[in-house]
Amino acid sequence: MTTKIGHVVRDRDAALCLGAVVVSGFGSSALWLVAGVWVKDLTGSDGLAALCALALWLPVCAGPLLGALADRVRRRPLLIAVNLGLGALLPVVLWVDSAARVGLLLAVLLVYGACGVVTDAAEAALAAGAVGKELLGDFNGLRTAANEGMKLVAPPVGAALYAAYGGGPVALLDAVTFLLAAGMFALVRTRERRPAPDAAGAWRRTTAGARFLWRAGAPGARDPGRGDHRDATRLRPLVLAGGLTMLTAGLSGATVYALVEGLGRSPAYTGVLYTAQGAGSVAAGLAAGALLRRFGARRLAGAGAALSAAAAALQALSREAPVVTGSLAHGAGLVCVLVAALTAVQRAAPEALAGRVVATAQTLVLAPTALGIALGAALVELADPRLLLGLCAGARLAVAAPLLNPVRCGPTSGPPSA
Repeated sequence: MTTKIGHVVRDRDAALCLGAVVVSGFGSSALWLVAGVWVKDLTGSDGLAALCALALWLPVCAGPLLGALADRVRRRPLLIAVNLGLGALLPVVLWVDSAARVGLLLAVLLVYGACGVVTDAAEAALAAGAVGKELLGDFNGLRTAANEGMKLVAPPVGAALYAAYGGGPVALLDAVTFLLAAGMFALVRTRERRPAPDAAGAWRRTTAGARFLWRAGAPGARDPGRGDHRDATRLRPLVLAGGLTMLTAGLSGATVYALVEGLGRSPAYTGVLYTAQGAGSVAAGLAAGALLRRFGARRLAGAGAALSAAAAALQALSREAPVVTGSLAHGAGLVCVLVAALTAVQRAAPEALAGRVVATAQTLVLAPTALGIALGAALVELADPRLLLGLCAGARLAVAAPLLNPVRCGPTSGPPSA
């Protein structure tokens, strides 16, 4: 099993795309942590602090609509413009100096979240052309590893900056990272044709990504997870597996404080578990490209779901070593599922639909996380967290089983068009 990370890093355009994602991800990770603390300090309200996360997550639900923008214009100029726009927008929050102006911060975060959906779709579509489909798995794995690494490094930096100078400088730091990202995207050398006018109605344009994903799940579709098309892997089961796995991830995530309490540790010990999960994510991200080539998207996603099931079972033991090991395994398992699904979608989506297909897939995969968190927050007060973790383990095994089961089908044909 060989990795091609070196090929990605040495490829000029791939390295620039990756660098832009890493730089902006550093600023985003710092601000996302600080925003809630900032609102809590200004208002004393836990509910308003929680609205920061809601404002950032809510636009994910509009993924098909926002992703359509990435298909209406050329992706590289769009990424440059959006990153420059965010760099210019974020200094506005310097005016947030009292509880009366918290609404301004929430409005900026809502725009921030919407821009994130657009840039994620445009980045994925641009990478598919600039990086080359043979390196997409390695690129996505390395991108995920870098993002998870930033989540380990950036929050402490943001927290320290906030403690010393307040929220304004953290927002300015994030603004600078977006300006740097815009510069990196400007240096990417890729030929993009201006998208042809689409005479379809607004509804058909918006739902084109969903229609493609549904039809790509039909029997006989090519395997978008491997280049040789020998397996009949289908997009629909991969996206569904991603959504169900993230639903259970949100559910199990709500048990973390109860787990820590059961270990006799202080709430601060959750940092150890998050660090372990991040380390597992980084490790899996670095290996994801090689694993995709070795096993294909379907089996990698199934193995990731099974590993995440084992992680939940370990954490249900409520002993320190298994809980930490389970966090590590959970981070690795989630990355396997997510990278397998995203890479398959990128490889299969036609260029004209790439933004909408990717954004729709991300909505279907990531939006269930919020539902899982809400369900977990309610159930953890009513049931033993070990029971919830056992249910999560069973659900993830149910997700893994059909993906690990060999698929037989008739002659393959090309992915259907929307």
